[in-house]
Order: sequence, then structure tokens, then C-alpha cells
Amino acid sequence: MHDDTLGAARGPRPQFPWLAGSATGIGSMPGTDPLEAARIVAGELPDFPYLPELPSRGPGADLIGRTAALLLDMPVETTTGGWRIAERPGRYMQAARSMMSADLDAIEEVFSGYEGPLKFSLCGPWTLAATIELPRTLNPVLSDGGAVADLAASLAEATAIQVAEMAKRVPGADLVVQFDEPALGAVAHGEIPTASGLSRLPAVDAPVMSDRLGTVVGAAGRYSVVHCCANEVPFGIIWAARPDAIAFDLSLLRREEADSVAEMADAGAGILAGAVPAIPPVARREEPVRTTQRVLRFWRRLGMAPEDCAQQVVVTPSCGLVGAAPARVTEVLAHCREAARMVAELAEESEDTEGWA
Repeated sequence: MHDDTLGAARGPRPQFPWLAGSATGIGSMPGTDPLEAARIVAGELPDFPYLPELPSRGPGADLIGRTAALLLDMPVETTTGGWRIAERPGRYMQAARSMMSADLDAIEEVFSGYEGPLKFSLCGPWTLAATIELPRTLNPVLSDGGAVADLAASLAEATAIQVAEMAKRVPGADLVVQFDEPALGAVAHGEIPTASGLSRLPAVDAPVMSDRLGTVVGAAGRYSVVHCCANEVPFGIIWAARPDAIAFDLSLLRREEADSVAEMADAGAGILAGAVPAIPPVARREEPVRTTQRVLRFWRRLGMAPEDCAQQVVVTPSCGLVGAAPARVTEVLAHCREAARMVAELAEESEDTEGWA
């Protein structure tokens, strides 16, 4: 479904906003204090920080709720199972906006005077469409093509407004906008259930998926990343939407997907490689050098020049960190930073190792 879109002609990619040998986070963290979370990020990832998400605060702090609360002319309310489009904003929509304001206050305070890349995340249009319900049928927005188009247009406007707000809070930052699409593969493969749960909604055509995602990505007007941590990432659909970078869990990349990723990398895409698990196997905590070797092995498998790895690849956790213990969060972020630093040092070594990431 996705390989045929990769060969489309593309213009030159923008220069990477990060320094060679950089690391960053994905989004979520445990805890409820946005100021403390921002300080942790600033301490562990001083060269490429990000705006943390704190879902433990409750409805409206989660990926869906915090983005849905920003939509224009599309109010939402909570349901027993999540979120639904409503005639007027529900009380948790206002709570979501309040929590986002607190997050921005924390970023403004902690990163006062900061200059460099700063990333923040929004939910992508297809994951929103797959999880937010329509008001009458209770089916996902995904079941109505017109509603999906309206949602994507609303999210595009909200994205532009959020970019402007972030730029006002940290004017020296080179903003990077990440769109999280964990449900993208399920939408592409027709795996989203109806309200009854007895059937599945049809798969959406790949060009339509790319077009709607591209509308939102283009509205950012800044360096853009699409992140998908699904078992099967529809790389072609993502790439046709024209983001500047992709983010995925390196451990889930399958051999047959390597060619797709190689084409993107060869075209100049940034690669945010999820290489450090939030919760490692029992009694197994790797040294950063092992992570570095895994990233370099992945890069060599793509057939890319070793000297480009440190600039083009950013080391990240495999996904969000909300399920990790607080002490593990700092450990993971520090691990990513050290592994990324060593990528630059070891990239030109010719030693190869067997096996896949």
C-alpha cells in the first residue's frame, strides 16, 4: 500500500535544525508538574529539548484531548470512552486548554533566552479521526469523509496558532512540530472498529490519507516530524504528506521496510530513531555505546554514508515515557544524549555487526 508513493519527485529538504549528535524525547512523561518536567528536559536534553506531555493530570492532558481542545469551531466533550464532537465545549475542554497554558508558562520560564531547536507535539488528523466520536452515530469521525476533511482543516488552523504561541513564548527557538499518528497504520489497513465493535471501518485510500495529513503538516510552516510507533508504519503515506522528518521505534522496523526508510533518508529526511526503551527487560540495562552501535548498524543497513548519520539521525526513546518510573525518565533521556554523542565519534568506524536493530 505504501511503497508506490515513495518515488514522487520532491524539492530540496531544509537544513536540519539540530546539531550533529543530538538526542530528544518523544512527548509524554509521568508526573503532574509541568515546571518540574520542563526542568528535567532542559537538564537532560539541553541541545534539543521538547515540550513534555503529562497525561497523568487527567482528561485533557492526554494526546487526544490536548489537541482536540485546540480545534477551531469544533468543540468536544468527554465520553465514557474518550472524546466526542459536541454542540458546545465540555468542561474538560476548558481544563485541557488550562493545562496547555500551564505547559507553555513552564516552557517560557525554563527556556527564557534559549536559542536552538525546540520540539512540541500535536496529534495528527488520522489518529484524531479514529478516536473522536461523531455526536449522533457515535462512530469515529473517520466514518464520515466530510467530517474528516473538516477536522483536518480545523487542525491545520489550530497548528498555525499553536506555532505562533510557542514562538511568542520562546522567541529564540527554532521550532520543530511533531505530529503523532499512532493509529495511522490501523486506518490504512481498515482496522478501526465501528461504535458497536462488531465491524471495522473501510481502509482509507492512501492518497486521501497523505492529502489530509499533508494539509496539517504544511500548516506548521516549520520543520515538521511525523511520528508513528505502530508495528507497521505506512512510510509511503507519511512521506507523500511531505514532512521533513519521520520518527519511529527502531526495534519495530521490519526488513522489508528498510528500503522505504532508505529512500527517505537518501532524499534528506531527518530520522528520529526510537532506540531506547522506556521500560527495559528485567535485569537488562544497556550501556549507551550499545545503543550507538545499534543506530549505526541500522544506518549501514540503509546503505547510507556513515559520516551523515550523526547529522541526520536523532536518538530518541522508543516512544513516550508516561509508563516509566520518574527515575527511569532521567536515565532514558541521559542515555539518549550520551548515545547520540557517541554516534558522531563512532560513525566512521568500519566494524560491522550481524543482526537487525
